[in-house]
Amino acid sequence: MLGAGKDADELEVAMNKAAEQAVPQAKLLLTNAVKTMTVADAKGILTGGDNSVTQFFRNKTAAPLAVKFLPIVKQATDRVGLAQKYNQFAGEGVKFGLIKGDAGNIEQYVTDKALDGLFLMIGEEERAIRQNPAAAASAIVSKVFAALQ
Repeated sequence: MLGAGKDADELEVAMNKAAEQAVPQAKLLLTNAVKTMTVADAKGILTGGDNSVTQFFRNKTAAPLAVKFLPIVKQATDRVGLAQKYNQFAGEGVKFGLIKGDAGNIEQYVTDKALDGLFLMIGEEERAIRQNPAAAASAIVSKVFAALQ
């Protein structure tokens, strides 16, 4: 991997673009999670901690989101030849215990990081709503009335 600075930069750009392209796929799955929420889910959110909404979404959508994200990520990283080299190199590292988990495959690693970023953003929004619920309710009402006009 030494001396592959330009390729590594291209891979980083491809990874970021892949994550950006994948995130919009989340909207339908997140909406469906709310639509199929059970009474037990709602109780867990109400009695859960400060990140119970985020955890609800992660538990309900992480696996299907990964399925949707992975092909988008793979398509983006395939454009950069270094991705295949990385997977070969990292695969050997996994065999020797030098590399752990999803870091042995660039596509899976980027997919997992995109999901982490998505749930981080959801968590930040949840935190803001919990800190100032009146402002959040006001913003929601404003959006609803703006949509009606």
